[in-house]
Amino acid sequence: MSSSSQSHILVFPYPAQGHMLPLLDLTHQLSLRGSTITILVTPKNLPTLTPLLSSNPSIQTLVLPFPPHPQLPHGVENVRDVGNAGNLHIMTALTNLYDPLLHWFTSHPSPPIAIISDFFLGWTLRLAIQLNIPRIVFFSSGAFLASVHYNLWPATNAQALRSLPTLDFPDLPGSPSFKQDHLPSLWRFYNESNPETHFIKDGMLANTASWGCVFNSFHELEGHYLDYLRKNSRVYGVGPLSLVGITSGGVGRGNPDSHSGNDDHVKTWLDGCLEGSVLYVCFGSQKMLNKQQVEGLASGLEKRSFWNSVLEAIVGGVIILGWPMEADQFVNAKLLVEDMGVAVWVCEGTNSVPDPDHLARVFDESMLGDGATKVRAKELRDKAFEAVSGRGSSSADLDALVKDLGQLSSAPTVRE
Repeated sequence: MSSSSQSHILVFPYPAQGHMLPLLDLTHQLSLRGSTITILVTPKNLPTLTPLLSSNPSIQTLVLPFPPHPQLPHGVENVRDVGNAGNLHIMTALTNLYDPLLHWFTSHPSPPIAIISDFFLGWTLRLAIQLNIPRIVFFSSGAFLASVHYNLWPATNAQALRSLPTLDFPDLPGSPSFKQDHLPSLWRFYNESNPETHFIKDGMLANTASWGCVFNSFHELEGHYLDYLRKNSRVYGVGPLSLVGITSGGVGRGNPDSHSGNDDHVKTWLDGCLEGSVLYVCFGSQKMLNKQQVEGLASGLEKRSFWNSVLEAIVGGVIILGWPMEADQFVNAKLLVEDMGVAVWVCEGTNSVPDPDHLARVFDESMLGDGATKVRAKELRDKAFEAVSGRGSSSADLDALVKDLGQLSSAPTVRE
């Protein structure tokens, strides 16, 4: 592994579990490779860093008060406290950290030479430009989703595009198309006639203009889309980052207080189960099922079952049964079902109720069958582990990122 020349990097995660944890894993790996890290959080998100800081005592924290927002209850600092509907308000509130961050940079004796920030924090590019340093975008999601975003936001006729029942992307590998309600949520939230949503477009366009992009993905999963994005930007596919944490003893991920004290008992129970006999049901961290959906799912589970989420399922080598609801889930489902052939589409939409008989049939085929989908899932699992191995594509991209960071200028200058 290569090492950096003590590059000082500011890491700015977005306060949502699915965004933060992969970036903490990346931060851990950058620290292991010699980078000097300062990570920015607000007070109530600080406990999430406990495992990371315990294993990497050289990492510094910058704790800034969470800016108030009229639409957010007092004390809310993380999406888990308000659900997906609070994303826009949290994104808006965080833009008010611009001036405190600028002051911190200009008063620091040895300020960071680059910013790595979540793709929901596009406004940090403006800060980076003022400081004359690079901003690197971190995508906790995949390159396929980013490719869709990068094609949507430069459009000058958003309203006209929304009038089309289906939107085609002929420039993307495979020329995918999406129904309007399957497009990313941020695109559907944006309204040209509502100035309060203009920051969404500004932030997404800032992502396309940033110095580089880091993805929690890997070449064998999304090589076509990573290569597509490389035509216009520096791109690093360094995932699955959860595997990097596992091989390092599980550090870098989350708040230990959020885990049950019964973890050891659960692991012991799992070790005693027959292979392939356990069903794992997992939903997005920001989604809640209504009563009818729970009943439909439960009825299907009683008749047989299997269910998993994306990268975790890939690492486990199991078939994914997709129920996309919102955000990036439809794009991810399309990638896994149509491109990779490792998933089965069983239901869709926030208000849909699954058919128990259909679910039972799919569960039976997934758990008991040995078809092409299961074979591809196991093959992709092996490729995921290979990607983060010493000579894998993700390991090589991570080394390239560290090397490129080490070659940056070490003297930020503020532009008036």
